[in-house]
This record gives sequence, C-alpha cells and structure tokens, in this order.
Amino acid sequence: MDRRELADFLRSRRERITPADIGLPAGPRRRTPGLRREEVAQLAYISTEYYTRLEQARAPHPSREVLAQLARALRLSDAERDHLHHLAGTPPGPPPGPSREVRQSIVDLLHRLPQAAAIVISASYEVLAWNDLAAALMEDFSALARRDRNLVRRAFLGPHPGGRRLYGVSDVEEFAHSSVQGLRAAYARYPDDAELTGLVAELQAGSEEFAELWAAHDVTARPVLCKTFDHPVVGPVAVNCDVLDIADRDQQVVIYTAVPGSPSEEALRLLSVVGTQRLDVPG
Repeated sequence: MDRRELADFLRSRRERITPADIGLPAGPRRRTPGLRREEVAQLAYISTEYYTRLEQARAPHPSREVLAQLARALRLSDAERDHLHHLAGTPPGPPPGPSREVRQSIVDLLHRLPQAAAIVISASYEVLAWNDLAAALMEDFSALARRDRNLVRRAFLGPHPGGRRLYGVSDVEEFAHSSVQGLRAAYARYPDDAELTGLVAELQAGSEEFAELWAAHDVTARPVLCKTFDHPVVGPVAVNCDVLDIADRDQQVVIYTAVPGSPSEEALRLLSVVGTQRLDVPG
C-alpha cells in the first residue's frame, strides 16, 4: 500500500468534483476547490475522521468495500477505480456492476449519424445514450425516469401503448429470448450488483414468460440483422440493425439504418424533421 500516493490521488479526485455535481449549493465560504472531506465521507458512508486520515497518509489499509464506496463517491472511471485499488495494495476485482459511463467520443459519434437512429445500451439493457432520430423512432428517453429506459423491463413489463410491445418491433419475440440470454450472461459477470439482481427478481415476479426463459439457462443469442418498427406517426419503418461492441465498458452501440431510396428512408427523414412531436395527437 502506497499511503502517500493514495492520499494524493484521493485529494486530486475530491478537488475536481464540484458541489453542483452532487446537488449541493456552492456556498460562499468554500476555501478549497471541489468537495469538503466530510462530504466525501458522507457519500462513501465512512467516518470523516477515517477519510481525513486516508488523505493524510495515516490510515490503515482500506477494505475492498471502502474502496468501492470511495470509487462511487468520487465518481471514478473504471481505470481510476483500478488505480485506486492498486494504490491501496488490493488488486481490483471485476466491476461491481455494468458500467453506465459512456465515453464522450461515443456520444459525439451518435450525433454524427443524422440519417441513422443510434443508441448505447449497457450490459443490463439500459439505454444510456441516444441521438435525436432514435428518440423520434423509439421514444423520448430524456422524458423517462432512468428505470424506465431499460429495454428488457419495457419488453416484458410494458407499458405497451396501443398494444405495441417494445415500439412495435417485428422481432419482439426474438428480442425477448436474446435479451434474457444476454441478461443471464451479465448476471454471471456482475454477481454482486444489487441493481441487476433486483431487475431479474422484478422480471421473474412480473412476467411468466421471462421466468420460463430465465429457467432455461440459455446464454447464446443470434444477432438480428433487420427489423421493422411500427411507428404511430409514419407507419412501418424497416431498418438494418448493426451492433458495435464497446468492450472496455461492456456496452453496445446499436445503429438502425434504412435501405437508400426506400420508403423507410423517407420515413426516417420525416422523423428527423418532426422529432418527438406527435403529429397524430390533436393540438
């Protein structure tokens, strides 16, 4: 354990987080940048005295649990989390749960695809990022609570407006099977993630179909190369479906494109203009 390096690293990470980042007012009496030590300690569920001793290079060896809590409190990236563990003399284990941090370069990529609908999903099928056309084709994810952005929860538990299950996609049965298989693989990779465990329990209790598929223990999914969205405004939109893996984050970029010159391409162009407005609803 390198106490001095650990102390300096913790201090540098604390000073880069603003009070606004965690929903606190800046206040007129802050003499140092970033958070106060007591604020980090509170976020990490440890005593202020112990955290202060860590930053003063006087604390005993922190446990894996404390390191995990500090990583969450300080909003460390995966690389920073690993570095924290190495400084503490405790080799990092697997990430506690699916990463929700999307690289800015990937977010920028989504918005450089104006003729394609694109989303980023986590290992637990949460939609983490999207472009405007994806919001118009599927739904306005920015208007949803985070839990409602999970595609597996949406597929099995709804809502299904107008009887349209999962945006009326033609391969909804195939998605149901493959998503359960993908979720089971993620469940094995992140056995200590309470959120993922809770999601599986919720789906088992709320969907007999999910419970049966989960009990099959299948983990091999076949890729779907094309599908059709039944859109309430522009009608059927047939798209090619390409999936790019982001291996270091255990995430996927899903890109939907229409055949050039097809009616579906025209439908996507219309959606890119109207966005998430509902033209079928009277003003």
